[in-house]
Amino acid sequence: MRNLKLVLAYDGTKYHGFQIQKGTGLPTIQGTLQKALRLLTKEEIIVAGSGRTDAGVHARGQVVNFRTKANLPIERVPLALNVLLPPDIVVLEAEEVPLDFHASFNALRKTYCYTFYNNRIGDPFWRYYAYHVYVPLQITEMQKACALFLGEHDFKGFCSRDTVKKDLRRTIYACEIEKTEKIVRFTTTGDGFLYNMVRIMAGTLLEIGKGKRQAEDVASLLQSGRRKLAGATLPPQGLCLLSVEYD
Repeated sequence: MRNLKLVLAYDGTKYHGFQIQKGTGLPTIQGTLQKALRLLTKEEIIVAGSGRTDAGVHARGQVVNFRTKANLPIERVPLALNVLLPPDIVVLEAEEVPLDFHASFNALRKTYCYTFYNNRIGDPFWRYYAYHVYVPLQITEMQKACALFLGEHDFKGFCSRDTVKKDLRRTIYACEIEKTEKIVRFTTTGDGFLYNMVRIMAGTLLEIGKGKRQAEDVASLLQSGRRKLAGATLPPQGLCLLSVEYD
């Protein structure tokens, strides 16, 4: 038995998230990848992902692992799978890892990016990859607010009420806002993220950028733990999983 690790990039526009939704027949990243792996290995493959990206969310560095008895040359796995996969899912890397490696349980850090298209007029080529904001944003205030997310906090007020995790404390190692011409990117790295956490953080930063809140409000929002006080959960198309880090 072998344990193989893959790094994937995908455009999540046409998919109903990463995880298979049993009984629905809806297309998912996991389901599509497992179908390709069955064709390649002639086995029933179950893929474990580092996390469950939602419908419409993208990835440049999603990590998965699966066990197989197939004697596949590891260097040929990406090309072999990419022939079988649709063009909006690509295997970037493959490596053989110890049998006890698990893409989710062994993950130490994840980095996400939420992208805004900041211009009075929208751009049709960004509609699936960024959230259109037509008013000017106060970038400096958004950057000040980012600094207040750093460190370990209880993110009860920044996650969906549907979150099933019992421990809502997470550590944020990096959090920043960058603007290049019409593109504003919110990038954050943490030891893990709760359901809708990044999209709610982005929604809160957006209100600060619009002048509807003060940067200092982030501290009180974290302290309150009340979801209804934080910003809106922004749409999924602006979100992308950039990378997952391991030992």
